[in-house]
Amino acid sequence: MTITEKILARASNKRKVSPGDIIVAKIDMAMCNDIAAPDVISAFREIADKVWDPQRVVFIMDHCVPAHNLWAATTARLIREFKKQQGIIFYEIGRGGIEHQVMHEKGHVRPGEVIVGTDSHTCTYGALGAFSTGIGATEMAGVLATGELWFKVPASIKFNLIGKLPEIVVGKDIWLYIASQIGADGALYKAVEYTGPVTKEMSLDSRLSMCNMAVEISAKNGVFEPDEKVIEYVRQRTNKQFETVRSDSDTEYEEIFEFDVSNVEPQVAVPYSPANAKPVSEVAGVKIDQAFIGSCTNGRMEDLRMAARILEGEKVHPDVRLIVIPASHEIYRQATAEGILDVFLKAGAAVCYPSCGPCAGIDKGVLAADDVCISSTNRNFKGRQGHPESKTYLANAATVAASAVKGVITDPRSLKSAPRR
Repeated sequence: MTITEKILARASNKRKVSPGDIIVAKIDMAMCNDIAAPDVISAFREIADKVWDPQRVVFIMDHCVPAHNLWAATTARLIREFKKQQGIIFYEIGRGGIEHQVMHEKGHVRPGEVIVGTDSHTCTYGALGAFSTGIGATEMAGVLATGELWFKVPASIKFNLIGKLPEIVVGKDIWLYIASQIGADGALYKAVEYTGPVTKEMSLDSRLSMCNMAVEISAKNGVFEPDEKVIEYVRQRTNKQFETVRSDSDTEYEEIFEFDVSNVEPQVAVPYSPANAKPVSEVAGVKIDQAFIGSCTNGRMEDLRMAARILEGEKVHPDVRLIVIPASHEIYRQATAEGILDVFLKAGAAVCYPSCGPCAGIDKGVLAADDVCISSTNRNFKGRQGHPESKTYLANAATVAASAVKGVITDPRSLKSAPRR
């Protein structure tokens, strides 16, 4: 079996499962964010009084924090009251951050587990060797009541990455390149497994970014086999026992794709799909109004360090506004300790409290008609970050930073300050 099939077999108490099987799996951890909370809590209260296991339920405030309007304030109060009633795990503002960083950062993600969340980018946690996927509000209500959920076992496809990572190319670029090759529906309801020698070189931050984006090619989940980097990271953050899972050497995949990444440039996805990715050299020169570094995709230390090396001693272009949002309170503190946030501030960036921010187009950095933004986020759909006549381009944090300095989409390798391997 593949890693995904093995995890689902364990969770459903079966010796073996195959693609297409319908199973009922026990859930190891369930996560809900502030956007989904009102619907989840309402549906839950119709079917149960108590959650099945308070220590397996995590609620995180991240989309609308601090509260920016009456709806957000009312929702926050609802979540706080639910937390008191149920005794669940809860991350208040100032103590958490973006859900898909907080979950693994606080030790709630372990290899071999089944994790569900009320957000499509819950697939992020596959970077730690877990099966994780997004679900709807009524599904989550059922999980909170029973601790179980049905799944159709997905077929698995493998992306075998070979070659050597070029300069200033990280997981975000490799994923955008893959998406440009297979299309936005190229992995429809599939388990995407990232393998090959290049994956061993990748940081955990890059792996999290690639699993985060799996849903953007319509995958059910994305996953890496856990190696020593992952095991050490998890053991530092939880004392709970876990069992790593790996695919069998003789397992069959629906498809296997091999990509030599040696000549991949930093990528830029043009509107209106993450799969519309092109080498930065083909997009350079497009005038921008806003640049954003952050989100559950690229708001981690690897991203902030890359951007800071570009921005050191530079100034944001006078016609551009640069917004920087670290992915969590922990990352915010670490970036402060390393002097990274000071680099951003000196360059003329607006540094905000950890939240989803401009990515969701709700409370910070919303785009007006005709605004053009280059963003380290995961989606550039029409109207995603604001007005339907705005445009968002997706890139890695170094490309975003270089573009903020020049006022147009810029190849970060063209700047003298660009980091070198």
